[in-house]
Amino acid sequence: MEAPRLLVIGRNGEGKSNLLEAVELLGSLRSHRCSSDRDLIRQGEPAALIAASCSDGDRLELELRRQGGRQARRNGRVLERQHELIGPLRCVGFSALDLELVRGEPALRRQWLDRVVLQLEPVYAELLSRYGRLLRQRSQLLRRGLAQGQLQDLLEAFDQQMALVGTRLHRRRLRALRRLQPLAAQWQGRLSAGREALVLRYQPGASLEVEGPEPDQEGPWRDSLLEQLRAQRPEELRLGQCSVGPHRDEVGLELGDQQARRYGSAGQQRTLVLALKLAELELVQQLWGEPPLLLLDDVLAELDPDRQQLLLEAVGEGHQCLVSATHLGAFSGGWHQRSQLVTVEAGTLRLGQ
Repeated sequence: MEAPRLLVIGRNGEGKSNLLEAVELLGSLRSHRCSSDRDLIRQGEPAALIAASCSDGDRLELELRRQGGRQARRNGRVLERQHELIGPLRCVGFSALDLELVRGEPALRRQWLDRVVLQLEPVYAELLSRYGRLLRQRSQLLRRGLAQGQLQDLLEAFDQQMALVGTRLHRRRLRALRRLQPLAAQWQGRLSAGREALVLRYQPGASLEVEGPEPDQEGPWRDSLLEQLRAQRPEELRLGQCSVGPHRDEVGLELGDQQARRYGSAGQQRTLVLALKLAELELVQQLWGEPPLLLLDDVLAELDPDRQQLLLEAVGEGHQCLVSATHLGAFSGGWHQRSQLVTVEAGTLRLGQ
């Protein structure tokens, strides 16, 4: 049986991306475009509600509020932990913004890897949130100028917690990247007709041994991270910011022993991003036994015709897709005919053109 495909067609600014972003939020609790919920709520409104009914009968709701944070509900029951919402609607998103994964700042690659880990281990959301709070509070402490003895005691307490939570983030990121490596390399080879070899390297924001096997226990990495936090205190007090930990991680992307960011052509970089996304899709399917929903947000317009066709062929018949575009010209007759068409105009959806 064919997996259903939905083509969302509309001019720029009509609301296509809003629809796909809402699905992504409900499936992963994160937006690839905004870091603040306030930016996702319509101006003048106190809250926004995203709701969906899944094929297994689950009713999912995520309420975003200007005051009071989020509230997640499943089948009408308020969830104590938001990450409990992840599962029924797993999805992998691919937007034009993702084409900056290779050329952009390290934060973009960290955010991409975090979204992958969230699909594999929903509890990761709590670790990320906890580390973010610790990092903000510790940075504020570094800038406050307290008495030396009091400051050192407080920093020691923060460093103990940051070493513990930071180690758990480091280990999960490394584990996910190692799972992605063979899949991404395979897709890069396929999409480049065997001409390019892709290597993913985890470059932690601390001096940790990542080339060999991952430690069986978190103790060695935690102790190493704690020692580095202590050693960096004088410099951090001078700069007023934390310089060691997962917030400084980088994901190295190499093609043929060269940094793709510096030496890859535009075509090679686009192919690399396709390989990363298709590897993510395959990994989530391997782990959970069913393919996630694939969200393609106006991405075909950024690819040349050959890569458009490669992407559509790679997705094939096996994935449920939600694809947005400004027109149908990029889709072959088969794709168009076997898909349900929805038109968006001024935020309103209607079937057909």
